[in-house]
Amino acid sequence: MSEEVIELKEISAGIIQIRMQDKESKNMFSVPLAEGLIQAFETIKTQTQYKVVILTGYESYFASGGTKEGLLEISDGKARFTDIDLYSLALNCPIPVISAMQGHGIGGGFVMGMFADFVILSRESIYTTNFMKYGFTPGMGSTFILPKKLGISLAEEMMLSAKTYRGEELQKRGIPFPVLPREQVMEYALELAKTIAEKPRVSLVTLKDHLVADLRAGLPKVIEQEEAMHEITFLQPEVRDRIKDLFGK
Repeated sequence: MSEEVIELKEISAGIIQIRMQDKESKNMFSVPLAEGLIQAFETIKTQTQYKVVILTGYESYFASGGTKEGLLEISDGKARFTDIDLYSLALNCPIPVISAMQGHGIGGGFVMGMFADFVILSRESIYTTNFMKYGFTPGMGSTFILPKKLGISLAEEMMLSAKTYRGEELQKRGIPFPVLPREQVMEYALELAKTIAEKPRVSLVTLKDHLVADLRAGLPKVIEQEEAMHEITFLQPEVRDRIKDLFGK
């Protein structure tokens, strides 16, 4: 595992924490971060002593989406967002996953958090699905999970406008997740995890399988549709220019 950027740690009986801490990229989806996340979830699948996962970031960053290099590769037709599957890690994890989004969730980073079974946001942090800011249509399963988790009206607004929202603003908009001061997010997540960990693991796995069955079945088709949209929108010369301009040349 890329120990420098991913910390996998048992923090209490039955509770395993994945901390994303790629400080060099501010938790963008760098190769080390992506590979570390995938390996962490693979490790958890083999460890039957665990009953719940807490996924979190460091300081004021949860996850910041694609890197400049990664987006340019997609724009050049050299890669696809499905080449590295981060979006379904929490959904396909056999045990419940809590996204303790104590920091900013940007683009695919925000979407990745939405695939967890429980989501906790911080009041101070920024959350955005800013794909259209770069001129390409959303990926990472955004068009599937956001309407289901946030409601169609807010999801459409977030994706079409690519606006930035503070957690406090989303709370006022009625999102169905706890929104807490940043310093309270992990404390809340841990208490929730302890409550979950009181249950038998086999029952947790069985119930999660049932509850997310429709999501697991429906996601692949939407991923195909998002890829088809990318073939139209990502290859525009304007998109490449926007990526360079917005990241800074």
